Amino acid sequence: MRVVADTNVVVSGLLWHGPSRELLNLARHGTVELFTSGALLAELEEVLQREKFLKHLTAAQIQPHDLVTGYAALATVIQPAPIAPVVLRDPDDDAVIACAVAAGATTILARPLKRAIQEHLLDPLATKLPAGEFKPGEKIKVTAKDDALVFQKK
Repeated sequence: MRVVADTNVVVSGLLWHGPSRELLNLARHGTVELFTSGALLAELEEVLQREKFLKHLTAAQIQPHDLVTGYAALATVIQPAPIAPVVLRDPDDDAVIACAVAAGATTILARPLKRAIQEHLLDPLATKLPAGEFKPGEKIKVTAKDDALVFQKK
């Protein structure tokens, strides 16, 4: 699955445990492919430097730039072509869409989708991996059929 994650999802995955962290772990194991861009990495660094996150990072002795560098190494960094404005109420989201188009992403993840990601993607994978349906590091193709996700070996 080719995925572009919104900055809020990435921040959540980098700083806390939960579905967003599980997404990053899936990428570390090669189960999903993450894509990002220079614009999204710049936004990530700006967000991580906000005071509310700096307290957490300081306590963990981590610099925002180190997290951004680590995420850039985990994801494939691409240079998307400029697109016409799509999300008028939040123009920063256009960078997510441009990245997804350039990456040929099958999925864009954003915070409002957190429960859907957990329920329809992560929970089913969490039962399929221990059951032996898939092995760690194996590529899994996820498609939608009849309002459900279908998991297949690539």
